[in-house]
Amino acid sequence: MQTVLGAGGPIGGELVRELYRGFTHDIRLVGRNPAKTHDTDQLVSADLTDAEATARAVEGSQTAYLTAGLPMDSQLWERQFPAMMRNVIDACAKYGTKLVFFDNTYMYAGTTAPQTESTAFEPNGRKGRVRARIATMLLDAMNAGSIDAVICRAPEFYGPGKTKSLTNSLVFDRIKAGKRPLVPVSAKTARSLIWTPDAGRAMALIGNTPDAFGQTWHLPVDTQRPTYAEMIRVAGQVTGRRVKYSVLPLAFFRIGGRFVGQLEEVGELLPRYRGDNIFDTSKFTARFPDFTVTRHQEGITRLLG
Repeated sequence: MQTVLGAGGPIGGELVRELYRGFTHDIRLVGRNPAKTHDTDQLVSADLTDAEATARAVEGSQTAYLTAGLPMDSQLWERQFPAMMRNVIDACAKYGTKLVFFDNTYMYAGTTAPQTESTAFEPNGRKGRVRARIATMLLDAMNAGSIDAVICRAPEFYGPGKTKSLTNSLVFDRIKAGKRPLVPVSAKTARSLIWTPDAGRAMALIGNTPDAFGQTWHLPVDTQRPTYAEMIRVAGQVTGRRVKYSVLPLAFFRIGGRFVGQLEEVGELLPRYRGDNIFDTSKFTARFPDFTVTRHQEGITRLLG
């Protein structure tokens, strides 16, 4: 049994499909209101902030994948993510279940220095501090030998379906709706973006590779690292129309954040849009050389074609 905790999100959904395609049909989907992707899926409704419910959801699983997400709300993250991680660690330790944790890069400093698996945690905001805390909780449990786990870390998403990110919501969703895309901070800096189906495929692969455990892995991205200007140019080619864009400067977010909570929540991420964002995935490429990464031209074509 392989169990996906947070199966209703964009990463969880892609992961479920890839596990079924390539590894097992014995899959349990866990969420507040889970829905089947395949006829053979087992459904368990659980709130991961509830220790007993989490234990019931994990029991009987060989491997559990923690992909649960939360809305961009600092208070909510501070209240729920540490409890979720503690409950999942305890449940996996109790039942001898392997854990695969899908992580993000909020805990990294927003500089132009390349990010590797050994990059120090230097969060510059509340959400980043929460992500550093829960990743450290898991690393401590791994180092203590109480759990067999692996961390799969990914940068910003873009992709089909319900994928939520600044890039999807401000750029690609607006292009699909015939609106002018809005570029955060700069259209000329290199972006490291992960195609959500690639994230699901890579996570399933790592979760079914025994010697990958006990480590942190950066999941694969398009190493061409396009700028927003380049991505929007490709979008114009795909849609057959000239796509003009507007750049939202830092001041827009700073001033707007005083009045709009969502803009304030985005604030701590903005430094990584000001300069090149280099998410190094060479470790994954060396270990899994046959993995095919979706290039941004293909991803954009699939989104907008």
